Amino acid sequence: MKNILILALTLLLVSMAPFKKPSFYEFKMNTLEGKLFDFQSLKGKKVLLVNVASRCGYTSQYADLQKLSEQYKDKLVVIGFPSNSFFQELNESDSIATFCKRNYGVTFTMMEKIDVKGSNQHPLYKWLSDKDLNGWNDKSPSWNFNKYLVNEKGELLKYFGSGTKPLSKEITDLI
Repeated sequence: MKNILILALTLLLVSMAPFKKPSFYEFKMNTLEGKLFDFQSLKGKKVLLVNVASRCGYTSQYADLQKLSEQYKDKLVVIGFPSNSFFQELNESDSIATFCKRNYGVTFTMMEKIDVKGSNQHPLYKWLSDKDLNGWNDKSPSWNFNKYLVNEKGELLKYFGSGTKPLSKEITDLI
C-alpha cells in the first residue's frame, strides 16, 4: 500500500511540474538553399523575422529589408520566411531565391517556404504567435510582411504589421 501511495504521489507531482516553454534558440530550419540553420547561432543579436511573398503589394519591402540588414549587420539579423499562407508566393525554392536576388538584391537569410498560420503553421510561427509560448504576443500574421523582433536573449520584443516599413523609426529605434 505504501508503494502505491508513493507512486501516486510521484505521478501527481510530475503532472504538476511547470510546462517548459520552448526557447527561440531551440529552433532549427532549412534555408531556401536546403542548408540546416541553427537558431543557436543568433544568440547575442536582435533578429527580425518576416513572412514574405513574391506577388504581394508589400513585396517592395524586400529592398528596405536588405538595406536594414546591411545597415545594422553588427546588431541585427534579418530572416525572411517565404509563405503561401496568403496565396501570393511562388511554388519552387529556386524561383523564390532567383526572384529575390534579381529584383531586390536579397542577401539576408531566407528560409524554406512554410505555413505561417492555420492548421499547418510552422512551430516557429506558433511560438511567435502564442502568448503561452513567447510570453505576451498572440498575433499571427494577418498578411504578408508581418514582422517579429526578437531581442539578444531570444525574447520576443515586438510585433509589427505589414504596413510598418522595415526602415521605419518604430523598428530602427529598437535595434
